[in-house]
Amino acid sequence: MTFARTLLRCSVATAVAAALLSACIPTASAQKKKAAAAPAVKTDAQVEHKGDQPGGYYGAQPATENIDLTMYSRIRTEGLTHGKVMQFGAALADGIGPRLTGSPNMAKANAWTRDTLTKIGLENAHLEDWGEFGMGWQQINTWARMVSPDPEPLWMQAAPWSPATKGPVSGEVVYVDLANADLDKLKGKLAGKIVLLGAMRATPDITEPLFHRYTDAELKEMESVEGDNDARRRAFLGNQTIEQFLAARAKAAALRTQALKMMEEEGVAAIITPSRDGGDGGGTGIIFDDNGANLSRGAQTRENAVTIPNAVMMIEHYNRLARMVSAGVPVTVEVNIDTKFTGDHEHGFDTVAEIPGSDPKLKDQVVMVGGHLDSWISGTGATDNGAGSIVAMEAVRILKALDLHPRRTIRIALWSGEEEGLFGSQGYVKQHFGTFAPSATPDPAGTPAFMSRNRGPLQTTKEWETLDAYYNLDNGTGKIRGVYTQGNWAIGPIFAQWIAPLKDLGVTTISYRDTGGTDHLSFDAVGLPGFQFIQDPLDYETRTHHSDMDTYDRLHQGDLEQAAIVEAIFLWNTSQRDAMMPRKPFPHPEDERKLNAPIPGIYPNAVEAPAGSENGGRRGRPQ
Repeated sequence: MTFARTLLRCSVATAVAAALLSACIPTASAQKKKAAAAPAVKTDAQVEHKGDQPGGYYGAQPATENIDLTMYSRIRTEGLTHGKVMQFGAALADGIGPRLTGSPNMAKANAWTRDTLTKIGLENAHLEDWGEFGMGWQQINTWARMVSPDPEPLWMQAAPWSPATKGPVSGEVVYVDLANADLDKLKGKLAGKIVLLGAMRATPDITEPLFHRYTDAELKEMESVEGDNDARRRAFLGNQTIEQFLAARAKAAALRTQALKMMEEEGVAAIITPSRDGGDGGGTGIIFDDNGANLSRGAQTRENAVTIPNAVMMIEHYNRLARMVSAGVPVTVEVNIDTKFTGDHEHGFDTVAEIPGSDPKLKDQVVMVGGHLDSWISGTGATDNGAGSIVAMEAVRILKALDLHPRRTIRIALWSGEEEGLFGSQGYVKQHFGTFAPSATPDPAGTPAFMSRNRGPLQTTKEWETLDAYYNLDNGTGKIRGVYTQGNWAIGPIFAQWIAPLKDLGVTTISYRDTGGTDHLSFDAVGLPGFQFIQDPLDYETRTHHSDMDTYDRLHQGDLEQAAIVEAIFLWNTSQRDAMMPRKPFPHPEDERKLNAPIPGIYPNAVEAPAGSENGGRRGRPQ
């Protein structure tokens, strides 16, 4: 799951829509493609009411679902008796390892999933190019040791897209707490130094277990419409507004850019940053190595690349070095950051395969399942998100093993580029389903994409009309406890009937809330039914998410087998319905300003003010 999920999960859908808008502006690489490759798009007026007919996605839905309990039993038996999910997991996490988008390992994973899906009986297994990503890169080896005053091995890993040192290099350590540093005083003093860049952080006592399964009370709370978005906002922002938070981030980024430029000019030997914390203080003795470790936004592109070798260090070792230097102790460290670049213009690919539909009237409609195949580099990407990928593979394997012939086509898609911004699923959605036209009133310069509310009309393709639903798994290795509907009120009663026979498996909860941070958002943003399952958290947010603990050892076989069974049942039920799954209303972002505008003349005796004056163009009441 992308690290950006931490930043106001309720805002991520807007970011996806904004990204789909920006994607409609041709890039240099996109312009090289033939014009015929772009799908024909339709305006909302052409498609919005087409789904109103009986059986359509905007039509009336039956009150009672036609559930095949015999099929539930067959799927359960196959999944529990002949399950292959752990075989998939070992081959992916151990056999291939970390899968940074654009890297050689990512290419191996794409090829392995394509070939494996073919072996288990799926058809049309292929890779789809979603566009240029940036630099190909892999970590070969990284190590460090304190030379003086006391020899000690130090634990660290290269930050993604870091250049290599020229073999082992030694240097005196300089500690720079950037938020409080006076860069002018450092000029002329950094040549050949190894810089600790970033403040020390506390390692809080762990007084509660870092492994957790949802309680009945917690699951019941998720069923309430009133979510905890406000609480998450307060926890993340404190007393700041989002504007103040973004301004502080922009200021910090500018300071970091200034510092990096100075360090590059002075010839710093290497930069070491402190590993961030995990949830509930779980980041002790761990290296979290993700986009939080990048010194530059978009570091995978040559124009944003950091030219100084840089790595992220376990916090206990980082703190020791920083304390010693702060106390005036001269410290010398030797580091070796061994990395390899494999190209400046690597493309990203999604793995796609199908079980063809059999009903002459419904086979062109598609039910999708997926998860992101890419990962960060410090572990082997087992729980994030090897788990979601292998569960999707196992779900379609179960259906093929039973020799089932769904009415609709069932398609699996395993995404890349998720960790850097949902690139793979966004690219797929743009190519197959649609995108937003540019707004007639652009945002002010400098407005972050996820705060944008200015988008033109949604322009859809023919395939947009035939996508029935997309199901996603990307919250670690925990079992499925329910599903988020993303505010789709009509679909909740359908899902509730589907999960009733699964209560003994722990699947009990329908939440109408939005959840963010992963690939279902790409579908939801363009008005398609896209869903993320509710999963037991286990130690995902506390220990394994983007860390060196994210290995095969953290996978829970029983949980993954249960998740694959649930996914297979959701796929089968969706594929067999007479009606398409209900959708939320067609998105009209171009009308948001008008719809959110105050009712004119709502205050008695109000006096119109000249256009452009304060208070929204109205005078204050007479004093």
